[in-house]
Amino acid sequence: MEQAEDTTIIEGADPKIVGPYLADQLGDPIWRDSDVRLLSGGKSNLTYLVSARGRELVLRRPPLGHVLPTAHDMQREFEVISALAPTAVPVPKALHLCTDPNILGVTFYAMERCHGHIVRNKFPRGFAPDPADKRKVGEGLIDALVDLHAVDWRSIGLQEFGRPDGFMERQIRRWARQWESSVTRPLPLMDDLIARLEQDLPESPAPTIVHGDFRLDNAILDPTEVGRIRAILDWEMSTIGDPLADLGLMLVYWPQENDSDAYRSAFESITATSVPGFPTRDDVLQRYAAKSGRDASGVYFYWAFGFFKLAVILEGIHARYLQGKTLGEGFEGIGDRVPPLIMASMWALERKEVGPI
Repeated sequence: MEQAEDTTIIEGADPKIVGPYLADQLGDPIWRDSDVRLLSGGKSNLTYLVSARGRELVLRRPPLGHVLPTAHDMQREFEVISALAPTAVPVPKALHLCTDPNILGVTFYAMERCHGHIVRNKFPRGFAPDPADKRKVGEGLIDALVDLHAVDWRSIGLQEFGRPDGFMERQIRRWARQWESSVTRPLPLMDDLIARLEQDLPESPAPTIVHGDFRLDNAILDPTEVGRIRAILDWEMSTIGDPLADLGLMLVYWPQENDSDAYRSAFESITATSVPGFPTRDDVLQRYAAKSGRDASGVYFYWAFGFFKLAVILEGIHARYLQGKTLGEGFEGIGDRVPPLIMASMWALERKEVGPI
């Protein structure tokens, strides 16, 4: 389950401001005297647990300090989870969006707290104990992605949510610009990688809703029904675009048992996908293709793009860490993970597969 830090961290969400504001906006005075704690696990946007008299909700806001343009869009996240509420895609209930900068200085929103397991490097004791159970968890995540990409986005009011034409071309340009905004040291191989991505750009399939950061540790797993996803989290980069971008990025966060030590070390905090029984990346492609009806044979390009995108994101987090603008622990080694990700992206483009790396 999600765990709060042991000490109250109110920077960015002062309970003396948050409590009265939520009480007024939600029409419930119980929130006026609230406790606010930073939830662990986040390295990008800040997620706080707000509690009062045994009741809880979650507050989401952008990080402190260096913020990349559009990379921490709370209004976008609120809009998409609100729209997805009546669909088969599991999302938390959206409660309130605040766009008034006079409250916390940034746009933020409140949503329900969903209880369950968030799995990163190991499964909780007693949960999904057998290899067959591990496989169910992996298949449940794949099926949730298929369900997301099956949603008729126009019918749920997201007609203006994105510009699907030229999506991947714009994505490469966007993340290249954000690299230029974040880079803290010379890494010339990145220039070669960007040029190669532009050169090898494939034709996209029909557009769908794209989560933008779909992976195991952005899912809350049902603690009683193995394989059921209670909620998908972290929608701030969602849009309308190429569904294979989601699939490729999910595979970035899907290390497997026969990967190299160098690759696995770049994902030392996300190793649950490499346990016995969990589907391999090739298994993911086969199940996704069978259930979605899409051709997944060219996903290696999107896998490479996912490595590139993650490298940019981590360099941005590293920049905030160097500025002293991160909250919590675990940021000191983030910058070391960037060069291996650039190398992995180049490898994927050369090999044209998603097998062991």
